[in-house]
Amino acid sequence: MNRVSKTPDPVLRVAAVQMNSAGSIGENLSRLEAFAERAAAARADAVLFPECVTTGYGFDFAKLDPAEIRDALGVIGRLARRLKTHLLAGSPVFDGRHWFNGLAVFNRSGRLVHVYSKCQLTESDRRWFTPGESLSLFRIDGVPATAIICHERRYPELVRVPVMAGARMVFHPNAGMDALAVSKAKRGGRDGIAVRAFENAVPYVFANTVGPQGGGKWSAGDSKIVGADGVCIELADNRRETFVIADLDLRLATRKYALDSLRHPRVLARHWRGLLREVREGAVAADRRFRDWFGRGTAR
Repeated sequence: MNRVSKTPDPVLRVAAVQMNSAGSIGENLSRLEAFAERAAAARADAVLFPECVTTGYGFDFAKLDPAEIRDALGVIGRLARRLKTHLLAGSPVFDGRHWFNGLAVFNRSGRLVHVYSKCQLTESDRRWFTPGESLSLFRIDGVPATAIICHERRYPELVRVPVMAGARMVFHPNAGMDALAVSKAKRGGRDGIAVRAFENAVPYVFANTVGPQGGGKWSAGDSKIVGADGVCIELADNRRETFVIADLDLRLATRKYALDSLRHPRVLARHWRGLLREVREGAVAADRRFRDWFGRGTAR
């Protein structure tokens, strides 16, 4: 059984699930449960699933139903409580007014502790989702962490600023939706993720979909766990559903380069420091808003 800890452990065992979520919400939840059980049996402290794993990214988002999504997230929360592990699941999320492309984080007790809303949207995203206005900050067993979603790997500030604010690891759910030729070009880990880990000196957990996604679109797979030195620790293939798992020694997550930037050059450093309080407060306010919406359904 996984431990329940309130103090940061120098080692966290993390898993990234590579899953094809092109089925119905019920089918996706069933497969998510099976993978979560396997990762928990391997003593994972935290399990990351792909972007929009509840619905699949090829879902007709015009048909999104707040109650259905809230119920799906409730299933994941109860699963986290049963398995006593953190589950991080990409999903459409609703705040009572707008839909967002989000990542929901449940702790070992099954409580929704964080929701990150994708800030930098793709053209497809913009048809259905509102861009988020806060950065991601949350904790896994007391360890500060952050997240970005899919396309946002192209925006280094979305990782650098939370690392400045204390984050010691990055979670990145993804859903590849490319032509087959583009998907093949991305295979073998050629996706820039190691750079984000290296330039911030923090480990990076990446969970992608895999294979045909419908409508002639493909996903390259290559889910991975990268160390704080930018070296890939575990790499999945580009053909099958699976999960990768690794022990992360967080003593190596020094955040060195982000901390250096908080000191020099002074012309930038004073602005960075002034920004961090606003970033922390924004994450707390966003979490409260989503928990209020989620709680209205779970209180029935």
